[in-house]
Amino acid sequence: MSKIIEVKNIVKKFNGFTAVDNVSFDVEQGEIFAFLGPNGAGKTTTIKMLTTLLKPTSGDLNIDGQSSITNQDAVRKSFGIVFQDPSLDDELTAYENMYFHSVLYKIPKAERQKRIEDLLKFVELWDRKKDLVKKFSGGMKRRLEIARGLLHHPKVLFLDEPTLGLDPQTTNHIWTYIKNLNKNEGITVFFTTHYMAEAEKVADRIAIIDHGKIVIIGTLAELKNKTNTNSLEDAFLALTGKKLRDEEVSSEQIMRQRRGVFRH
Repeated sequence: MSKIIEVKNIVKKFNGFTAVDNVSFDVEQGEIFAFLGPNGAGKTTTIKMLTTLLKPTSGDLNIDGQSSITNQDAVRKSFGIVFQDPSLDDELTAYENMYFHSVLYKIPKAERQKRIEDLLKFVELWDRKKDLVKKFSGGMKRRLEIARGLLHHPKVLFLDEPTLGLDPQTTNHIWTYIKNLNKNEGITVFFTTHYMAEAEKVADRIAIIDHGKIVIIGTLAELKNKTNTNSLEDAFLALTGKKLRDEEVSSEQIMRQRRGVFRH
């Protein structure tokens, strides 16, 4: 099996503060890979570098054989992403949000309508396709974002807290669909979550990052065996501690902190 994601010795510093510290890992094609860590551990910064939103201070990142640093356009075509923070246009309808995405990704005109219809039906929003997104509930917006991320049939799907705020029925429905895509089309799934049971249930392998460094990578059985625990949650706490963490701050906040401008 070939490696579709390759991360080699990446470092990201913000004015001297090291958010990601010499991180290396690979993800196999067709794998469901969970990337876990406490708040502020470096998860979001790593995903932003993988998805071309941030450039690393040093190191290399490759997706589907293309560099996330030097071949950004090619890399962007190969992945879909569902961000942790909302990224929809509230002033557009559900259909317009999907259509705009299809144009950006140059989906052939003959295929656009069917793909949009199929995915909106999958997330049970087809009957609301003409409604403005600002009228949607948080759960409806999340479902629309996931549908949009799958629209161009990406080779890699990045999911940053994909089921945050969703009810168990919707969560189960979405993961069933994603696992079917993974099985039938070989789509690689790279996701973060704070729901340990979710990662325990769906991930082939799990990486835990803390203080900007990879602590461990392995299957659920390997993590439990190495920590002598009975669940992923117990293994996670054994590896990262039980101390409460602050929310992960943005790169802008980090830079302001380093300048002494940011105040709690």
